[in-house]
Amino acid sequence: SAVPEDRAKQAYDEFKPLDGKFRDNVLLQVKNGQIDFQPREPFHPLFGAMPHTNTMIEFQITKEYLGQATHLVDLGALYEEVLKSDTFVHGRGSTVAKVIDGSLFHFPHTAMAGVANIGDDRDWCGSMFNQANWYAFGRQAWNPEASSRWIAEEWARQTFTDDHAFVAPVVNMMMASREAVVDYMTPLGLAHQMATGHHYGPGPWIDDAGRADWNPVYYNRADANGIGFDRTASGSNAVAQYAPPLARKFSDVARTPEKYLLWFHHLPWTYRMKSGETLWQSLVGHYTRGVDEAQALRRQWAALKPYVDTERFAAISADLDTQVAEAKWWRDASIAYFQSVSKLPLPRDVPPPPHDLDFYKSITLPPSATVLKIPDAELH
Repeated sequence: SAVPEDRAKQAYDEFKPLDGKFRDNVLLQVKNGQIDFQPREPFHPLFGAMPHTNTMIEFQITKEYLGQATHLVDLGALYEEVLKSDTFVHGRGSTVAKVIDGSLFHFPHTAMAGVANIGDDRDWCGSMFNQANWYAFGRQAWNPEASSRWIAEEWARQTFTDDHAFVAPVVNMMMASREAVVDYMTPLGLAHQMATGHHYGPGPWIDDAGRADWNPVYYNRADANGIGFDRTASGSNAVAQYAPPLARKFSDVARTPEKYLLWFHHLPWTYRMKSGETLWQSLVGHYTRGVDEAQALRRQWAALKPYVDTERFAAISADLDTQVAEAKWWRDASIAYFQSVSKLPLPRDVPPPPHDLDFYKSITLPPSATVLKIPDAELH
């Protein structure tokens, strides 16, 4: 099919005119975001836009775009963020959770779907912490209002030990993990910056996929002048698919949450953030902080060795080693590319990537997420 003016608008444009035309036993299954299970996306505007159609939500339990089997990323926090998002379609408090549990529009049929992460591994999911995402999905399917922190604590107590000296720090790790991966992969509202084909590893420079909206450059729109996808009225006007209060908020760069900034706006590299930093400084800072956060997860886990059996401790430690190395790969490759476009110097306290951009472009991966083992010394 033809590439739309904005891939993010396509589902709404196709399904909104069909509201009320489906049979009563039909449920419309909508992804949590408009693109494809990214580390962070605004909630899909179809939630709340189909009052006469049973609307259910689809999450990914597997981490297709979030490090796949090896990166520790607690998806309960992602699910909670989406479910608590306010659509404003019936005023304040019209959350996505109230849409999909049927209470907002009195849907007779409700459901939540998840793209499963179980396979033929002995632990079912490829790692213990991947099991936590399956567990969180089940708990939040039964109760979309449930707290991801409470669920993580419940899972940790059942999976490892009831000792508070273990449970408290491991839950803190889980709650910090999703923001870490956003920082080192797709900060400030960037999306779909993964290599095409296997969706593993960075590829913000890719522009030769089968169609335009499969390319990371389609989404980052980085050039010498700035970065980001303009979805305001001056661009694709995707903001108009949200309820008017949200459309006005997302149209105003000063009111747009910075976590969604580059999703809705194309901005100059010199744009001044709330922190006082330029957009360029803030972007580099997020990539750098993401690596720091991944290293913190590894340190925190190492301190918990007395509470975990040898086999599980070693397996999770190995995954965290991989995550740190690959977080550095994401940071260095992304900074190398965006610096090549912006032509701006790095902030003083940020070392340059250890390799030139051609090196990062040359790294190719098979579909398996577990085969890449780049040593720390290579990506320092």
